[in-house]
Amino acid sequence: MKLVSFLYKNASRVGVLEDEQVRILPIDCGHDVGTLVAKAAQGASFAELTDGTDATVALADVTLLPPVTEPGKIICVGLNYKDHTAESDYQQPDYPTFFLRLTTSLTAHDAPIERPLASDSLDFEGELAIIIGKAGRHVARESALDYVFGYSVFNDGSVREYQFKSPQWTIGKTFDKTGGFGPAVVTADALPAGAHGLDIQTRLNGEVVQSSNTRYMIHDVAELITVLSEAITLEPGDVIVAGTPAGIGWARNPRLLMRDGDVCEVTIEGIGTLRNPIVDEAQW
Repeated sequence: MKLVSFLYKNASRVGVLEDEQVRILPIDCGHDVGTLVAKAAQGASFAELTDGTDATVALADVTLLPPVTEPGKIICVGLNYKDHTAESDYQQPDYPTFFLRLTTSLTAHDAPIERPLASDSLDFEGELAIIIGKAGRHVARESALDYVFGYSVFNDGSVREYQFKSPQWTIGKTFDKTGGFGPAVVTADALPAGAHGLDIQTRLNGEVVQSSNTRYMIHDVAELITVLSEAITLEPGDVIVAGTPAGIGWARNPRLLMRDGDVCEVTIEGIGTLRNPIVDEAQW
């Protein structure tokens, strides 16, 4: 099942994407995929929640939102593909490299990613996003995938100049409207376990700039959940962004950075294509 969050009659709603039509779920299902996940985690039947409808509308006639509009946590993973670690000139760490994003950094499918006023070093990173479906702490690896609600597509837009101002990467990874997220969440039962073996590709202005497969993630989905839950209670609607493969613009010579007027697309097999135009941040 594919679920989307969108604006409908000036209200945020959640619906089921069926071909190019959105079946709008009743308002008590929640206002986005995150609140739907939370309701299911509290004991509501997911099958019953998604069975009804208020209306059907063409996908082209709605404005999509990030699937989870206000996740409690956005936890990103760096250096999770060996080829990307190599191009970044790091030693491959044994332990996952975690950093955080904030909700103000999110932008939806077909909405702009903003190149900030502060820097022209905006780079692309196509990634798998994991949406947590139930609360867990100290989760065993063998049950970790039971905590996954579904998967989406993410573009971890990175302001490299600011990323490397500090040993901690967070500031360069969470500028407003730099994190493309969407267009939909595909429920875990519709994909291979752990979203393993899915092709992932990033295109800038139609040119392929990253091409890999989720099988090459060093720390797979189950391991990420297990390791994170040693320290952090994972909650319904939390998002884990699982790392990018090689091909980033910062590692190229000459560097390839995103500019006003560009279009960046990230496609993950079985999940969909996230598309974002790039625009310069407006002067305040």
